Amino acid sequence: MVAALEMKFCSECGAPVALCQLPDDNRPRYVCTNCSTIHYQNPKLVIGAIPEWEDGRILLCRRAIEPRHGLWTLPAGFMENGETTAEAAIRETLEEANARIETGELYSMYNLPYINQVHLIFRARLLDLNFSPGTESLEVELFEEPDIPWDELAFRPVRFTLQHFFADRKANNFQFHIGNLTAPAH
Repeated sequence: MVAALEMKFCSECGAPVALCQLPDDNRPRYVCTNCSTIHYQNPKLVIGAIPEWEDGRILLCRRAIEPRHGLWTLPAGFMENGETTAEAAIRETLEEANARIETGELYSMYNLPYINQVHLIFRARLLDLNFSPGTESLEVELFEEPDIPWDELAFRPVRFTLQHFFADRKANNFQFHIGNLTAPAH
């Protein structure tokens, strides 16, 4: 289990917090020493899409930001409060690739407990060819399967998702994929 992110002050009243084990809880929580607010820390959701054009090509983005600057990925990012997972996939694709999509079914889910993240990727239909790099992308490009820059993919969930996607497409049998990833060896 990954340790909780260090917290010093209560976001409700600004007083110091203390890390303590609450009765009937199974892990330590930050609790305000003044107002007794319990601060739960939960995983971040990373939401993305596999934008597919009519001819089967997939839209990828080359990252202009860290982590993994300069490497390729599917359009994805952290879900915002007040949006659904499908809305997050649509927004992230628009932000990173200025591309419009229609989401299909949820296609893959990868748990990354070592960094407190869950990655959810939707299949999606690219609505037109009017796309360009957003502020977080150096370039965006459509790729056929043999041209995917496999050695330059930024994240393991993207690699695994694309491998499953192309295998499922060849078999004409798309199914939901789930995986649990451990920290990569350095």
